[in-house]
Amino acid sequence: MPLAGIALAPLLVSPLASSPHRSSVATAAARRPRALKRARCSVTAASGEAGELSRATLLWRAAKLPIYSVALVPLTVGSASAYHHAGLFFTKRYFVLLTAAVLVITWLNLSNDVYDSDTGADKNKKESVVSITGSRAMTQNAANISLFLGFAGLFWAFAEARDIRFILLVMSAIFCGYVYQCPPFRLSYQGLGEPLCFAAFGPLATTGFYFSNSNTNISSGMALLPLTKTVIASSVLVGLTTTLILFCSHFHQIDGDLAVGKMSPLVRIGTKAGSRIVSIGILTLYILLAAFGLCRSLPPACIVLCALTLPMGKLVVDYVLKNHEDNTKIFMAKYYCVRLHALFGMALASGLFLARNGILS
Repeated sequence: MPLAGIALAPLLVSPLASSPHRSSVATAAARRPRALKRARCSVTAASGEAGELSRATLLWRAAKLPIYSVALVPLTVGSASAYHHAGLFFTKRYFVLLTAAVLVITWLNLSNDVYDSDTGADKNKKESVVSITGSRAMTQNAANISLFLGFAGLFWAFAEARDIRFILLVMSAIFCGYVYQCPPFRLSYQGLGEPLCFAAFGPLATTGFYFSNSNTNISSGMALLPLTKTVIASSVLVGLTTTLILFCSHFHQIDGDLAVGKMSPLVRIGTKAGSRIVSIGILTLYILLAAFGLCRSLPPACIVLCALTLPMGKLVVDYVLKNHEDNTKIFMAKYYCVRLHALFGMALASGLFLARNGILS
């Protein structure tokens, strides 16, 4: 199983300083004029700092390479679940799907920059692709081309697997990405990004990639993989770690989001309550892991290897609790979540692979 790539994602981290934020927005409506004034001052300061960065640094940040672990982990865990259940793994299909998933995430990132530029949310974001290229149209065209090529890879895999569940689930995941950011929906502006993220990358994408390993090349005809409790449990865990990344990405953006009416969860509840939710989310992740182990939804190998990520989980909790009011530091919280997501996904997939081969099964 090609799992080593997941381990590289945590290394691709680059810090970014952003504008200060409000630790509480319980009285946001009453203080809106003052909040807007503060946001403008913060943006001005941030713009001056960003102006000192080289174009290469801005391009590196715009590329968002660590975030591409969200393409790798669902595919690898889904494929490992198929291998664990039936011993099926198709190398060519895996890498075509990996390329397609990366292209779809590229579309997601580029179109997000386009539509945030339209609403003014990224007006002073120097690392936005629209800001770097100076062209909304070019960025939109690149996004559309990425999505088209991603679709080509997905439908090729569908032709190989011939399992309609695969393409329906993956297309549903992509639709979640569309309504998350694209007009006329823009559900992220209503604070619905996290449930959409959980559904898209967890139950939909991870389970869909599991079904992509259905095999038609056997003498008895078509063999469709059954839906198992193992892939369901795995998809829930992948969805939760992915959602933590999105949730933590809001900490340093509260003033900017408030200024354009983007009601993210942290705009609604403030950073102090948000830091507690991160703690609850990490705790829930490991409680679910233990529960899935006790009910034998996951093999012991998964429980042992995933438990080894506890120090990374604790690091996320400690960092967010300590720095949720420090905007220059809290930006890094989402990248610590990326590390947790990648390590946890690697451990989960590796555990499924080992269990299939009789190790810690």
